[in-house]
Amino acid sequence: MRALIQANAGLLIAGIMTFVLMGAGQSIYGPALPAFEREFGLVAGQGRYLISALWIGSATGVAISFLRGKGMIPRHALGTMAVGSAIVAAGPGWWGTLAGSVIFGTGYGISTVVFNPRMLKTFADKGPSMLGLLNAMFGVGAIVAPLVFVALGSDPQISFGLIAGLCALIWLAAGAGENDAPDAQGSTQAYRIRPLILLFGTVCIGIEACLIGLGPSALIRSGMTEVEAAQLLSAFFVAFLLSRVALVLFAHLVPAFTIYTVSMAGAAASAIAALFLTPGPFFVIMGGFAGLFFPGFYVTATRAMGDHPRVAPTIIAAGLVGGISSPVILGALVGGMGERGFFWIIAGLTGATTAAAMLMMRRLNRD
Repeated sequence: MRALIQANAGLLIAGIMTFVLMGAGQSIYGPALPAFEREFGLVAGQGRYLISALWIGSATGVAISFLRGKGMIPRHALGTMAVGSAIVAAGPGWWGTLAGSVIFGTGYGISTVVFNPRMLKTFADKGPSMLGLLNAMFGVGAIVAPLVFVALGSDPQISFGLIAGLCALIWLAAGAGENDAPDAQGSTQAYRIRPLILLFGTVCIGIEACLIGLGPSALIRSGMTEVEAAQLLSAFFVAFLLSRVALVLFAHLVPAFTIYTVSMAGAAASAIAALFLTPGPFFVIMGGFAGLFFPGFYVTATRAMGDHPRVAPTIIAAGLVGGISSPVILGALVGGMGERGFFWIIAGLTGATTAAAMLMMRRLNRD
């Protein structure tokens, strides 16, 4: 294993650095939404469109990667994220900020397609564990970013300016990982579409997007301050990170869809507890379960659909459908449901998904 890591060090380092910044950029949106709404004179809740803009950009990045195939490299992802975050930092009005979020999200989408399939294929039998490690690095950035945001006076422009600078610095060093990817054209399986598996991905990424983007606002509605909500989001990502680090140890031992099903059940139980007890601690616990959603789904889908170059963009695109639509839909529904309405919706979604996953677990684990 050590020799394999040394032989692919460029890919691994570039992936780790990129995913740290992806986590930092996405996690800032949650605590920054009230600040953006004040700055641009928006009605409470309208800031959620920034989250959807991020995911629309991600879909754009996935589409570009689908068309260009293995021509996409780490520098494309980092350069695009740098430009997008710099535009948000410049504060060019509401529509300009939305555009910056779309561009940042485009780099985010490119990153997922560039790194995830390459890590899974490069590290062979240990691929699921290394995929967990890579995605754990997302959690590192996501933990630190809300705390830095508060330390910088809850100023979104300064925070995104810092992300833009770091993206630019890492862009300069990313060349070492450009050519470390396995040949994407050397696929050994046909391109297969599995709609049921893709639907599970749409649901889990939608839930994850809502927890990250709308969770802090839900905590504020339940009576917490903006600072407390930001701190709880960091704690959410600590749990998120710990679960993905643990995944490195057991992902190659436990069937991927079993991981998905158990994590969804745990999130459902946590959401129910948040309804009747203090929501803060159970929001954090949900972070641990949410950290397992994507790896469980991605490995299941990859093994069922093959290693054709179009498979990875298709899998990511299925998740983005949920990431784009869920914050807008849930944000609109929550408005008339009281201070715990968000947790009622999350409990219903995760509970229904758990029931469906349990019915399909044996079949999908065989695939």
